[in-house]
Amino acid sequence: MTTDPDKWTVLAQIVRAQGRRGEVLAELLTDFPERFADRRRLFLLPPRSESSREVQLEGHWLPQGKNAGRVVLKFASIDNITDAEMLRGFEVAIPREERAPLDEDAQYIGDLIGCSLIDVANDTERVVGVVEEVERAEGMTAMLIVRRHDGDELLVPFARAYLKRVDIPNKRIEMNLPAGLANLNAPISEEEREQKIAEESPEE
Repeated sequence: MTTDPDKWTVLAQIVRAQGRRGEVLAELLTDFPERFADRRRLFLLPPRSESSREVQLEGHWLPQGKNAGRVVLKFASIDNITDAEMLRGFEVAIPREERAPLDEDAQYIGDLIGCSLIDVANDTERVVGVVEEVERAEGMTAMLIVRRHDGDELLVPFARAYLKRVDIPNKRIEMNLPAGLANLNAPISEEEREQKIAEESPEE
């Protein structure tokens, strides 16, 4: 996701045309798909661009089966497959200030992107890296995709059991991570490499 999280909240990303009357199929990027029923004004954000296009939502529905976890959207003035296909890859968003309020212990996914992940296990603080993206799957715990300072990527479950505090204004996520989780993708040391080679080498 390349959208500026300080300006927009992304609700979905269009995958392809759906049907013959201009409907589009989109990946849901919100935990509140039912709130599409309360919205008529949305914005379409093209890939790799800062421009936006205001659209009116005429209708939506949540498909079942292989497309569960997605949403079908019908916009005004998009009335055929050709026009719908031109929206492939666009993000469906609302201005940040129009977001619905959340419960005290809930967060918008977009707010987590750009936050530093801090491991506070053992009453110490250690910066693990910066959250670049959040992977979500229906019925599964969201996964934080964290870019470490050495450039490697780490997947961290955004689980309540690990979470200590989320400080969005200061871009901090504090978690009590299980031992070894933050080092899963770390490169092995020279000593570990030599030991591994010795263990894998056939005996003479």
